[in-house]
Amino acid sequence: MISLTESRPLHVEHLRVRGLVQGVGFRPHVWHLAHSLGCLGDVRNDGDGVLIRLWAPDTKTADTFCQRLRADSPPLARIDALERSRQPAQSSAPPPTTDFQIIASAATEVHTGLVPDAATCPACAAEIGQLGNRRHRYPFTNCTHCGPRLSIVRAIPYDRANTSMACFPLCPDCLAEYNNPANRRFHAQPNACPMCGPRLWLEDSSGQMLDPADLDAEDAIAAASRLISRGQILAIKGIGGFHLACDATNSQAVARLRQRKARDAKPFALMARDLDVIRRYCAVSAQEAALLQSPAAPIVLLECRHSEPDQPSLAPGIAPGQTSLGFMLPYSPLHLLLLAHWERPLVMTSGNRSDEPQAIDNADARTRLAPLADALLLHDRDILNRLDDSVARVDAGQPRLLRRARGLAPAPLLVPEGFHQAPPVLALGGELKNTFCLLDAPRLILSQHLGDLDEPATLREFERTLRLYRELFQHQPERIAVDQHPDYRSSAFGRHLAAELALPLIEVQHHHAHIAAVLAENAWPRDAGSVLGLALDGLGYGSDGTLWGGELLRADYQGFTRLGWLRPTPLPGGDRAAKEPWRNLLAQIHTAFGWDQACAQWPLLTRLPGLTEAPIPALLRIMDAGINAPLSSSTGRLFDAVAAALGVCTKSIAYEGQAAMELETLARAGSGASRTPNSAGYPFARLHRPEGIQLDPAPMWQALLDDLSQGLPPARIAARFHQGLATALTELSLDLAREQGLDTLALSGGSFQNRILLGSVVHQAERAGLRVLAHSRVPSNDGGIALGQALIAAAASPRPAH
Repeated sequence: MISLTESRPLHVEHLRVRGLVQGVGFRPHVWHLAHSLGCLGDVRNDGDGVLIRLWAPDTKTADTFCQRLRADSPPLARIDALERSRQPAQSSAPPPTTDFQIIASAATEVHTGLVPDAATCPACAAEIGQLGNRRHRYPFTNCTHCGPRLSIVRAIPYDRANTSMACFPLCPDCLAEYNNPANRRFHAQPNACPMCGPRLWLEDSSGQMLDPADLDAEDAIAAASRLISRGQILAIKGIGGFHLACDATNSQAVARLRQRKARDAKPFALMARDLDVIRRYCAVSAQEAALLQSPAAPIVLLECRHSEPDQPSLAPGIAPGQTSLGFMLPYSPLHLLLLAHWERPLVMTSGNRSDEPQAIDNADARTRLAPLADALLLHDRDILNRLDDSVARVDAGQPRLLRRARGLAPAPLLVPEGFHQAPPVLALGGELKNTFCLLDAPRLILSQHLGDLDEPATLREFERTLRLYRELFQHQPERIAVDQHPDYRSSAFGRHLAAELALPLIEVQHHHAHIAAVLAENAWPRDAGSVLGLALDGLGYGSDGTLWGGELLRADYQGFTRLGWLRPTPLPGGDRAAKEPWRNLLAQIHTAFGWDQACAQWPLLTRLPGLTEAPIPALLRIMDAGINAPLSSSTGRLFDAVAAALGVCTKSIAYEGQAAMELETLARAGSGASRTPNSAGYPFARLHRPEGIQLDPAPMWQALLDDLSQGLPPARIAARFHQGLATALTELSLDLAREQGLDTLALSGGSFQNRILLGSVVHQAERAGLRVLAHSRVPSNDGGIALGQALIAAAASPRPAH
């Protein structure tokens, strides 16, 4: 340590650390590092992150301090910037007279990030399993390396007084840990133990407390496990909301859960004690294992494997029509204790009825979940912010998010080069899978998944969460960005807010936002020029007033030009076409050939399920007249039509994307068959129009219906459709890229959650020499468009003079 009596001048620096550096044990890390290098000074949190005042013996020691500060950061920390400011030793304030100190947080304007909730760390997991430890079987054990963050916070700085732990005063033992810089619980804001922290109990669906002793159990968690093993359904209050849980091998329990939850077919998520249990049911690669075991602990979609003869089979109602399962590992002490003795998985699905927001408080759970559950496992730590489980899988060689929520939000992304002087923007996202984004350079703060805003309760949650984020991050937007769609609820809210605050409103085309989002995620600079964007999804409002969904765009942040698209087809019945795949089949066949002519050539069309009972003459009339049958170039509706032709979800779908998902599953089964003259991808034609090139599926339908009439297995037909579509899109992309002088292809839109389509397009495009940008940290579906909206709105504003 430096002696204060030394006469030689000291090296004095002020260090500003920006990023995810609060609530992660960063100040104790600085404290340990300063002691090890013999430095004096102090460190504190403030609204900009962490401020360090350092008195080092010499410049070399200060350099070493900065190098180790980055290299040895705590597991949950992320340093985005380390700014060093040399201070004149003679004129600077004297160093502390005793030691390097950790001092109180300063309440200043917020510019730092908030760390997401993190799965239980190995040290805390060991403590709850250790007999004699004062936290043995304590379900709220945590430290600076793990535990709740966003779910319990109401303000920044992230201090205990600003969390739902404020009502639990620390006992002497916990207070000693909290105040000791050498302890991993130093300033761990949710720190607690059985003496001073939250408590947990079990009650039945009528609200009566259940005594664990009556179930021959040592505590409420063990009693809950007993009830699940007896076939009961439990509502469990977790980190970001409630789950409904049951034994995944109990077919009757799973069927009852589906009936009570009104969830007919959408797959259930599963939780297993460890990787060994998961591997009994699914293949798990090294990348997938790393995802499962990461601090975010998302649900990871895995390919099923054949069960061993001596292990219990999963209930057939877990994931109907799928060959993949969504597994997660226990990510809280409560979950670890609940599954400790389970050799088989539990269903762990969101605590709600279908399409409603997840319940987060006890009173709401007693009202909404008691009819669904046989018992409720409750606790008295308030969940302030609802967080669904994140969902990911490994596609085309790398992890990709399908839903960004618990464990990942609200960790910010950084703006690309050229946006560091951008004005603050609030972007409000889309209608489905809604998220919103705060651009506050250099940060892009994308909210957690909020859901579909056509559900009134979800819309209220959207408005509540938006207010919270604006307060939490002290965000004062100068521009509001919304989707161009005239009827999106998020857009209506944004228009009202822009008028109320007298701010400019920027309406962003849906697919332009998709491409801007993938550019932003891949750090594409503002002035790097255009890319060829391939945006494939269900639908988005087009600039020409039709519904787009299969688009090839020359695009950058400033604008786009539509170069190509799938040939538009009517959506008979409007929104009903998105829920009844047979309507899309009828429209596709009628557009390609005329319905009567097609039925004469392929009589099987008249016998396909869904069409046999349809009011076909009336629907043909409305399509021909253009009444309640808007034109759409939707990729999603093309998938629906092919699914209906092959007997998949012919009449209706139970959840968004079901037909496409089950068609992909069918195609994966068919893609492994030995190659024959019939196994090549189906052809698509090109129609050259004055405004661009249309990709026409008529030749595909000709070949598909011929194969179907000849009895080719549906799985092989599904595989040929996938390969043909991927090839047609890639070849058109290559030709347009050459014509436009572009070398980069950017992929976005919900249809790129299809593993066959994504993998084939990436492989073919890269083999042909194109650079390919795709999503990884942000969903390719509408959960990512707010990110693109924010940057488009920022690019549309005048750039500041230098």
